Amino acid sequence: MAKDLFREQVDNLQLVHFLVLFWVADAEDKGVRYNITNCFDDLKGCRVTRTKQTAVAVTETLRALCFLVIREEGNRKHMYITEHGAKALEMLVLRRAFTPQPSAFLEAD
Repeated sequence: MAKDLFREQVDNLQLVHFLVLFWVADAEDKGVRYNITNCFDDLKGCRVTRTKQTAVAVTETLRALCFLVIREEGNRKHMYITEHGAKALEMLVLRRAFTPQPSAFLEAD
């Protein structure tokens, strides 16, 4: 039952959810903090959204699914991928459901 629910949750993720999970995982890999402002700038740069409200809604959806943890650190809300989020990302990558796009923030270094 739980596996069915998880699979259904992953099946309903869209490109925007995939990109956020991908970028958060990539940031953690690089040892960089990734926050909602970075996320918005990257989504805007990929022409996925034009509003910060969309970026917040997407990250809150992923948080509610327990795919992300959002922590207030200083004056920023940094995002971290959870074990469930990593598994969801892995499923999407293996399926080739979406094509990763580079994060301008993470590529700037």
